[in-house]
Amino acid sequence: MGHGSSKEDDSSSSSSSDADTKPSRLSRLKRRLHLHRRHHHRKPSSSSHQKLQDVDDFAGIALLTLIKAEMKFKDKWLACVSFGEQTFRTKTSDQTDKPSWNCERKLLLERNGPRVARISVFETNRISKNNLIGYCDIDLIDYLARDSDSDFDAFDLLDPVSSDVVVGRICISCDVEDPIETEKNFAKRILSIVDYNEDGMLSFSEFSDLINAFGNNAAASKKEELFKAADKNGDGVVSMDELAELLALQQEKEPIMNCCPVCGEKIEVSDKLNTVIHLSLCFDEGTGNQVMTGGFLTEKQASYGWMFKLSEWAHFSSYDVGLNSGSSASHIVVFDRKTKRLVEELIDAKIVLSMRAIYQSKIGLGLMDKGAKEILQSISERQGRQMNSVESAKDIPKFLEFFKDQINMAEVKYPLEHFKTFNEFFVRELKPGARPIASMERDDVAVCAADSRLMAFKSVQDSLRLWIKGRKFSVQGLLGKEICSSAFVDGTLVILRLAPQDYHRFHVPVSGTIEKFIDIPGCLYTVNPIAVNSKYCNVFTENKRVVSIISTAEFGKVAFVAIGATMVGSITFLKKEGDIVKKGDEFGYFSFGGSTVICVFEKDAIKIDDDLLANSGRSLETLVSVGTTLGVSTKKPAGTGLPNLERCVLGD
Repeated sequence: MGHGSSKEDDSSSSSSSDADTKPSRLSRLKRRLHLHRRHHHRKPSSSSHQKLQDVDDFAGIALLTLIKAEMKFKDKWLACVSFGEQTFRTKTSDQTDKPSWNCERKLLLERNGPRVARISVFETNRISKNNLIGYCDIDLIDYLARDSDSDFDAFDLLDPVSSDVVVGRICISCDVEDPIETEKNFAKRILSIVDYNEDGMLSFSEFSDLINAFGNNAAASKKEELFKAADKNGDGVVSMDELAELLALQQEKEPIMNCCPVCGEKIEVSDKLNTVIHLSLCFDEGTGNQVMTGGFLTEKQASYGWMFKLSEWAHFSSYDVGLNSGSSASHIVVFDRKTKRLVEELIDAKIVLSMRAIYQSKIGLGLMDKGAKEILQSISERQGRQMNSVESAKDIPKFLEFFKDQINMAEVKYPLEHFKTFNEFFVRELKPGARPIASMERDDVAVCAADSRLMAFKSVQDSLRLWIKGRKFSVQGLLGKEICSSAFVDGTLVILRLAPQDYHRFHVPVSGTIEKFIDIPGCLYTVNPIAVNSKYCNVFTENKRVVSIISTAEFGKVAFVAIGATMVGSITFLKKEGDIVKKGDEFGYFSFGGSTVICVFEKDAIKIDDDLLANSGRSLETLVSVGTTLGVSTKKPAGTGLPNLERCVLGD
């Protein structure tokens, strides 16, 4: 949980007998959150209270407060909290080494939703941008379940360059609101809107105005019926408790609210409790403390010295036009699968402008046709030679500084001084166990082949509609006519884009046998979304690539395509034809530059994980790691069956 609470760990002093009597983590959480009165407590039950079956089933509101910090030098400081797809920032402190903020924010803890909050602290002495000094990750569920009576805790702030270096400490508090109390508070707030005589009750006239305000025509036509259902004691008025019960029950049966009356967000019928929590957040009046500023997507955006307007980020407010985030927006934002946060991809602004000039215009296309392809090839070859020189090693520290919070050197197999050239560092190996392989005992579970930004589509048509905008993209063009079968043409497409800061070794996604390798010569366009989303070029079918076919028992044949890109000098495979491979085995690596892997599965061979498809459906790349789950086989295994004993003939 996080990075070092201020409380000392006394677990070592606990005796074995104490362990039997000490409340479990789950029971502590249940007691702390008062979850014996769950949302469904109104339904008859044989037990006296409803049990919390799993921490992940919890939904509620956490009030997180950033109190103060202790840093190692004086500056003006601000802190950001990133949680899920939102980021918030504090005010900027005075010049000090002990900034005090006392800024709070309510966060929605959803069932199976994000639970880790990243807190980042920035110095603000830069004019154009602020400098990240330290961070910590706090699992809010673990924090709320801790066995502590303290109102606050302190956590180590870690150096973004080296996570084993502590650069300061931050003091926080976090409390949670009981879901039933959330419902009541919401009912109280919404009741006050139409309680004209302020008696704490709703007459039929006031109740009618409230139903009309929800904008649900079906509910409006049944106001008398709803009023009678709410008025349990038949006294002719609806109390706060009666209104809370009606809202909760109706959300289960026939919702009377189609959208949030405050922010206009569509309310999901399938998630009743979270709906009430969302509405409560929108109606929140605060506690009187300084409230953190919201409206940001990533900590980088929130930390800028000058404030971005939300309109700058309109591409990301609804992801239905997320495609434009690659081709025309100023920034590339991806969803981190592990932390369930949005993160901003680091890329030099000058490079963004040059890529747009080349890949997003007819003029750029003309340059491509008149020799720019050869120039890119020449640049890549020259850069490849330079990165293999001993002199290139001096660029490693600068590279680490630029990507300081995105490269974890603690995972790298060898120390920094081991690398004699930049390319040796670029194709670095990781320590054993750094990338655990999911469901290793099950060959019917496919895993992600690279640390990358992933897009997955059930069909090529979906990929063309949502992501790939090249005029002539096709599976035949990608794989080549020699090995492209009709099953691949209608199959599932998985695109894994590697950025320069990523671990650049790729792994086998499925267990099977390597049938063949086919080299396909081509260009070296960038694989950045700016080019992939361009209608003027066809990155995947025109770039240099190597196609391998893996024959499997669970997925049929799987095409694995390693695609080179600008600055990628070579693609190296570590396996050969005929090798039997196990999912997670190291397969090869890309030398310096960005690059991409595409996996093509036969039609109806795999069910891709829902979260990956959901993000891809809104044109949002998902940041994944090697070995995490990709999908499950949907092919029926060939049944051996039992022998027909009537036809058995015993030999002599």
